[in-house]
Amino acid sequence: MPPIISVTHLSKTYGTGFKALKDINLEIGRGEIFALLGPNGAGKTTLISIICGIANLSEGRVLVGGHDINREYRAARSLIGLVPQELHTDAFESVWATVSFSRGLFGKPKNPAHIEKVLKDLSLWDKKDSKIVTLSGGMKRRVMIAKALSHEPQILFLDEPTAGVDVELRKGMWEVVRTLQQGGVTIILTTHYIEEAEQMADRIGVINKGEIVLVEDKAGLMQKLGKKRLKLHLQGRIEAIPPALSPYNLELSDEGCELTYHYDTKGERTGITSLLGDLRAAGIRFSDLDTTQSSLEDIFVSLVRTP
Repeated sequence: MPPIISVTHLSKTYGTGFKALKDINLEIGRGEIFALLGPNGAGKTTLISIICGIANLSEGRVLVGGHDINREYRAARSLIGLVPQELHTDAFESVWATVSFSRGLFGKPKNPAHIEKVLKDLSLWDKKDSKIVTLSGGMKRRVMIAKALSHEPQILFLDEPTAGVDVELRKGMWEVVRTLQQGGVTIILTTHYIEEAEQMADRIGVINKGEIVLVEDKAGLMQKLGKKRLKLHLQGRIEAIPPALSPYNLELSDEGCELTYHYDTKGERTGITSLLGDLRAAGIRFSDLDTTQSSLEDIFVSLVRTP
C-alpha cells in the first residue's frame, strides 16, 4: 500500500537565506501514529506547515493521498485536519456551532450525524450547547480536535496536543488519539513530552537543525540505541574507584555508596560477570543491584546534542 504522505527532497529557504529544512525525505503510512520530535527551532512546525499547505516549499515534492500539494491543493488539503498548538476558537460560539462551521469551510454538506459522532467520541456531547469561553483548557483542546475532524479527514496533525494540559487530561487525550487511529485516521504529532511519544507512537522521527536525523520504529529505536544501566548499591562507602576497575568506566555516586555500569544489550558480552568478579577481587561488596533501560528521552538527548 502506498504511503498516505510522501515527502521527497524537500527544502525550505527563507528570503533571508536561512535554510529551515534541508533535503527532507519522509514517508508516513496509512493508519499509523507518527511522532515528530525535535528541539525548538528544529523545523517541526515548518515541515508540518508545508505539508498542510500553509507555507510554500522551496524545493522538492509533497504528495498527500497521492495528490501533489501544489498542483492539487484542494484535494490534498481536504484529506488533512490540523490542530495547531495555539487555541484559536470563537469564544462566544457554542461547541456545536463552531464545529459545524469548520465543516462548512471545506465545502462539505451539513451532516449533523457526523458532528454528533465526533462530539461523542471526544466526550464533548454534553457540552454541545456550551459557549467555548466557559470550557476548561482541556475541553478547548478537544474542541480544536473536533473542528479538525469535522470534514472527515484521513490525516490528523496534532501540534503539541497536550501542551498546558495536566497529566490526567493528557492521558485522556492519548486515549482519544488511539480511538481515532482505530477508526483509520493517520496521526502525526509533534510533542515536547518524550513520554507522549513513547506511549503513543508507532514510529518516531527526530529532526534537528532542519534535517531528519532518523526515522525508526519505536521498538527498533529503543533496541538499536538504548543501553542498560546496572546500579550497584554498595555495602560501604568508597572514596574512589580502584584503578583496576577503570576499563568498566564506572560512575561513583550517592556520596560513594553507588556504582553505575553502562552496557550494550546487543553486545556479544555485557561484561557484567567479569565486573562482579573484579569488584570482589577489589574488596568491594554490594547489598543490592538493579538494571534500567535507557528511556526515549535519553536517546533523544544523545541524538540532538550539539557536538
